Amino acid sequence: MFTLSQEKLVPLGAAITTAEIKQQPDLWAETYALYKDKSSNIEAFLQKLSERHDRVRVIFTGAGTSAYVGETVLPYLKEKVDERQWDLLSIPTTTLVSNPYQFLKADFPTLLVSFARSGNSPESVAAVELAEQLVKNFYQLTITCAKDGELAKRAKGDENNLLLLMPEGANDQGFAMTGSYSCMALTALIVFDPLLVEEKGAIVQTIQRMGESVISREDYIQKIINTDFERIIYLGSGSLEGLAREAQLKVLELTAGKIVTAFDSSLGFRHGPKSFVNEKALVFVFVSNEPYTRKYDLDILKELQQDDIANSICAISVDGETNYDGNTFLFDSDAHAVPDAYLSLPFIMIGQTVSLLASIKVGNTPDTPSPTGTVNRVVKGVTIHEFK
Repeated sequence: MFTLSQEKLVPLGAAITTAEIKQQPDLWAETYALYKDKSSNIEAFLQKLSERHDRVRVIFTGAGTSAYVGETVLPYLKEKVDERQWDLLSIPTTTLVSNPYQFLKADFPTLLVSFARSGNSPESVAAVELAEQLVKNFYQLTITCAKDGELAKRAKGDENNLLLLMPEGANDQGFAMTGSYSCMALTALIVFDPLLVEEKGAIVQTIQRMGESVISREDYIQKIINTDFERIIYLGSGSLEGLAREAQLKVLELTAGKIVTAFDSSLGFRHGPKSFVNEKALVFVFVSNEPYTRKYDLDILKELQQDDIANSICAISVDGETNYDGNTFLFDSDAHAVPDAYLSLPFIMIGQTVSLLASIKVGNTPDTPSPTGTVNRVVKGVTIHEFK
């Protein structure tokens, strides 16, 4: 798909999605440049909060893929930040809006980090309004792809709301979120990660090379898609568990549910969900770069291999001291020090490519996978009820 001309992609209904998956390594460089330009403003904003309050609750939020941004970055950032100062949580807007009284506390200073492609989802706006209503000391970090979206508009002129716009190309025009997911995840990581700016830049350069490698190895993924399967399973640990959830959603979206999916943690999969594996299942395991966690990812790969039930099992991994001896999409060992949360960016490009190729296989159109309008690019039909 990545080598096809526009003339061939347009009839397949795949021109937009294919281009948006392919451009991500370049978007990451743009995202990092935008961060560097605003780094002093970001530092001053966070410093202001830390000086005003002994502890601030930080809620990563969004709906659908935007919620999975928070689930992807949270485990790594909880390890790295000082949680005596920053109490990190990931709560979807869809949960905040229906159950605000359980998470929004009047006397607990709160920073709401909103992830949004359009910024126009009803729950995204309602989550902000509820927090404004319920929390006395309320702040916002708005990470969005649309400068004209409702969330971006609300940030203007508000000194307690720092707006970080993604590169223009991250505002995906296709149905599925691709570059918007990876750019917003990268932004959250480099904003809150205590690493030096230069260290973050080195990581970005490494994951760019990894992303370009995914594009050049599409044939490897195509061979897996050419097999006889009806379901896809993604597994991962820590940040890569959040990634697994996003990867399986891409399959559901782009195939319009014609291929069923599951996701879990590498350890959690044995506790019932493993029943989902049959002879027409593809299983992908995102393998951690952290040596201790990696052992559990390799264990489930070996177990699935010994079960000999699944149609295909594939590890997605950086070359390390220990590797899976079966089918592996392997990245060079020069990425062995990249933290898992950052690995999620090139890793999701594999998941996105799997979804793109699977969509074509089942006769769907990736750019408009739900022509009946059952599911929309920006959610519709949501009634926001008044909270008293």
